[in-house]
Formats: sequence, structure tokens, C-alpha cells
Amino acid sequence: MENQELQQVRTKAQEWLSKTYDEQTRKEVQALLDNEDTTELVDSFYKSLEFGTGGIRGIMGVGTNRMNIYTVGAATQGLCNYLKMNFKDVPQISVAIGHDCRNNSRLFSESSAKIFAANGIKAYLFEDLRPTPELSFAIRELGCQSGIILTASHNPKEYNGYKAYWDDGSQIVGPHDVNIVNEVAKIKPEDIKFDGSDDLIEILGEEMDNKFWQR
Repeated sequence: MENQELQQVRTKAQEWLSKTYDEQTRKEVQALLDNEDTTELVDSFYKSLEFGTGGIRGIMGVGTNRMNIYTVGAATQGLCNYLKMNFKDVPQISVAIGHDCRNNSRLFSESSAKIFAANGIKAYLFEDLRPTPELSFAIRELGCQSGIILTASHNPKEYNGYKAYWDDGSQIVGPHDVNIVNEVAKIKPEDIKFDGSDDLIEILGEEMDNKFWQR
């Protein structure tokens, strides 16, 4: 008979079989549930990947304890909610988005841009991978209220990460860090607005590169 912990994991995983999640995700979750070896199932779902003061970081894959469009989406939706509360007097809230060369970094950055746009926030998305210092520069140069970069830094290739920055181009510190953590914790999958208009997404390229290098 399955122990209580494994049953809780199975229940959590079965929630990912709902139409809230895309077909490929549902197939991968079902494969985990069908596998007699429950090691990966348990590791993917036994806890939720938490948004901390530096963002989130984890192994890529399906599940609540993995980096995927839903865990990244929850982080972005929570950040959107906090930006809209904190900058409600700003006519057009904006963010800059960068990423490295990791697997799925482009997917996660484009998904995040769509979520920002769906929340009425202008997203400046770099056309390709860029170094973190350029993301920091772009936030200040464009007068953005925040920014994110998809990178797992020194971690192995199975990992990816999501770091959030404030309007000064620095990683988020108190009290905003704790406040954003609290907002992200409130997000359920159905709360994530994935379908933003391209009208609020602007691609950054050579022009921003040149400004960065000239400084």
C-alpha cells in the first residue's frame, strides 16, 4: 500500500492532468504517474519551487518542483501583481527581459514577456542572449520599473533560473523582496495570464548593445 507521502505526491501530480496545463505537459506527467519507479515523480512534485529573495532556480521539467512555463509563469504573474500595486501612478509600467544560452531560457523569457503584456505591462525583450550587466543597464536606460533574467549561473545544464531586478538595475532587496515572495505564493495556475498582445512587447538589439558598450 502506498504511504501517505507518495499518495500526496500522486494527488498533486494528478492536478497537472487538468486542461489548465498544455497537452505535452499532461503527457509527461502521466508518464511519471505510470512509471513503477516513483523517484522522479516524487522529486518533481513533493514540494513547490519557491520564489525566494533572489528569484527561483531548479531542474527543468514538469512538476511543482521544476522550472517550467508554469512555475516561471507564477513568478512572473506575482511580480506583475506587485508592480501594479507599487507603481499604480505610473502611466505605463515596463520591464526588461534578458536570458542566457541555457535550454529553455528563450522559451521562458518569451513566455514571461507574454505574461507581462497580458497584465498591461510593456516588456522590452532582448532579441537573443545577453550578459546580466546589460540587462541591468537596460532597466536604467529605458526607465523600467523592473527586469528579469533567465539564467542558472554556475549550476549544471539540467538547471535554469529566474532572477528579478528593481528599477535601479540591482537585484531586488527589502522590503520588495519579501513582498514579491508573498505575491508569488498566492498565484494558482489558473491565475496566470499567458496570452499577452505583441503590441506591448518590444525587441531590443544592436541599438541597446551599442549604448551599453559606449557606457
